[in-house]
Amino acid sequence: MSNQTKRIPTHHIIGFVLSILLTILAAWTTIGSDLSTNWIITIIMLLAVIQAGIQLIMFMHIVEPESKNGHVPWNMMFHGFVTASIVVAGSIFVMVYAF
Repeated sequence: MSNQTKRIPTHHIIGFVLSILLTILAAWTTIGSDLSTNWIITIIMLLAVIQAGIQLIMFMHIVEPESKNGHVPWNMMFHGFVTASIVVAGSIFVMVYAF
């Protein structure tokens, strides 16, 4: 068994709070701003990329101090990005052509 002295998962709490704030910011951008549609889409996509980075670092432990920054699962990340790209492209295709 591991001997852990840290009881409060501060990284997880910070990541959760940042994710909630980014989600609220994206919702406010769509509901409460006077921006054009192109700017709203651009801002939401930027916030999504930032939130994905936060998820990778805070929750999926992409940078582990125990591994001396030597182990990064590039293969799994590549396949995850490909799968997400296919899902997003397929969703956009269905929404544009109204299938």
